[in-house]
Amino acid sequence: MTNNLGKKVIYQIYPKSFNDANGDGFGDFRGIIEKLDYLEKLGIDMIWLNPFYPSPQHDNGYDISDYTAIDPRFGTMDDFTELAQKAKARGIDIMLDMPLNHSSTDHEWFQKALAGDEEYQEYYYLRPLKADGSLPTNWESKFGGPAWAQFGDTDLYYLHLYDVTQADLNWHNPKVREALFDILRFWIDKGVGGFRFDVMNVVGKSEILEDSIDGPGSTQEKRLYTDTENSHRWVKEMATSTFGDIEGFVTVGEMSSTTIEDGVRYTNPDEEKLSMIFSFHHLKVDYLDGEKWSKVAFDFQSLKEILNDWQKGMSDGNGWNALFWNNHDQPRANSRFGDTVNYPYETATMLAQTIHFMRGTPYVFEGEEIGMTNPDFTDINDYNDIETWNNYKILLDKGLSEEETMEIIQFKSRDTSRTPMQWDDSENAGFTTGTPWLKVADNYKDINVAKELESGKIFPYYQQLIKLRHDMPIIQDGAYHELLTDHPEVLAYYRTLDDQVLYVFSHFYPGTTTVTLPDSVDLNRSYDKLLGNDVLDTFTREFDLGPYETVAFITK
Repeated sequence: MTNNLGKKVIYQIYPKSFNDANGDGFGDFRGIIEKLDYLEKLGIDMIWLNPFYPSPQHDNGYDISDYTAIDPRFGTMDDFTELAQKAKARGIDIMLDMPLNHSSTDHEWFQKALAGDEEYQEYYYLRPLKADGSLPTNWESKFGGPAWAQFGDTDLYYLHLYDVTQADLNWHNPKVREALFDILRFWIDKGVGGFRFDVMNVVGKSEILEDSIDGPGSTQEKRLYTDTENSHRWVKEMATSTFGDIEGFVTVGEMSSTTIEDGVRYTNPDEEKLSMIFSFHHLKVDYLDGEKWSKVAFDFQSLKEILNDWQKGMSDGNGWNALFWNNHDQPRANSRFGDTVNYPYETATMLAQTIHFMRGTPYVFEGEEIGMTNPDFTDINDYNDIETWNNYKILLDKGLSEEETMEIIQFKSRDTSRTPMQWDDSENAGFTTGTPWLKVADNYKDINVAKELESGKIFPYYQQLIKLRHDMPIIQDGAYHELLTDHPEVLAYYRTLDDQVLYVFSHFYPGTTTVTLPDSVDLNRSYDKLLGNDVLDTFTREFDLGPYETVAFITK
């Protein structure tokens, strides 16, 4: 572990949706500056900003046309500098999002390639059709459809693992790597304290691209370009060339479909690569047969196993986890794993305590700390996300009805977490005086910052969780041990540091359940209740947990 990672809590801001200071319907830097006192009050250590660079916005800013400039809708470079300085004055660092697997097709590099510049054509994966006229490979785009598109009016095709406007960069080309490293150096010079690397474990594709044997979109296909030795080598080269020697610098890699073994290799300090990684397996437990675009109850036993396996595996290998339930690509966790109608406080605080006391660095996504929920829009036209629109059409083509399709969209669209931050009960939830780029959730009059700060219980609970992480070495550095692995409704674990023990119990269901502790739990010691969202305050061999109750006990 390096950089005091166990002490930090990082807050994710989706700039388009956080706070709009100029009334154009888009959040901006000045809007964030206005809310720095709020973030300081919460107690976080770092802000992760989603992309704010110039972009045609086909994928909400992850299709970048200029990596060292600022989209005017978010402000100016002076605004960014002011934000970074005023945040730093409050003890808050800035982490920038870096999508380096692909650029926008509007980027100067791609446009030069299209114009025939052979140097820049080497910046991308350009391939001819096969002899039989089929695409260079049978790979599927993660946004649906084939992963190849025609390169202008040539006979070549370019690879796009994501949207057709996001052309994959050829990391085999040392000029590409150096150009990307220069981008990182540019922002380091601007004073940022960290980077989040988008889809970082897919940059290491082979120079010779092969068909998927098991078919488009298969696990076998993903292995052709995910977590390859190229990825590991280039991530280390990136770290060594840019941020590796900067004291306190924090990095996190988004690693879809990764393994614990690879997670350790990316984050063990001896590897000199990244501080930590995001893995997503625990957020796929409500996928039907691995299919995201489905609506089924979550598999609680799988959720427990995945969280326990990652905690133990990363700890054993001296790797480091990013701990999270929510982000801009995930539906709101309280709408997925709890009951936001009958138990909004219990659900939100139970989910938070479950991960905030684990080994790793917790992330809080904007609005999570006040209990924001999925908006459940009923009209597809209320959604903006390209992945949502693509899969809306796919689901209808599969024969699902409009009603069935919209139920899935409401449950799984990325836009469910991207709705504007709910600041108060005024029009547009106080987010903007104009027309918001995405509709505000209908429940903003009941769920908003002003009401939560006045009389709510979720925000104060998050404050306590964050303060405890700042203050308690056992939360920061303690070993992780699983507990009650077979209990059908409770996720439990304990942390140890020297002779101190911290027990955590989280009930993921309504109703009441009974916990019976194994003999290995030493009840001859004295325990204090550290934190809980209900009345239980005595640690005994057998006790009941209420609906979505969470409680933690620590040795005296």
